[in-house]
Amino acid sequence: QVQLVESGGGLVQPGGSLRLSCAASGSIGSIYDMGWYRQAPGKERELVARITSGGSTNYADSVKGRFTISRDNAKNMAYLQMNSLKPEDTAVYYCNADIRRTFDNRVHDYWGQGTQVTVSS
Repeated sequence: QVQLVESGGGLVQPGGSLRLSCAASGSIGSIYDMGWYRQAPGKERELVARITSGGSTNYADSVKGRFTISRDNAKNMAYLQMNSLKPEDTAVYYCNADIRRTFDNRVHDYWGQGTQVTVSS
């Protein structure tokens, strides 16, 4: 009954920008940490950026200075602004959130379905 849905992925040239959105919906009591992860072909899923409910952030070294994670608590949304994109950023990007569910009042780690980001000239 709780879902995360990513949007905003697509094809972009090197040096370009994309903004990913993650919308949480359903029986949500509270959302704690939210994050963006990515998985490139043949690679393991890796942390891209994470943000706490209070707004503290951390980033993978590979994206520091280029990506910015943010959230809108009132809208139950998280965002990933990606600038100066590189071909090595090509991956499926997944939203993640720790959510307390209203129906059982338990915290569960949720994942979105992923959105493809392709950086190519």
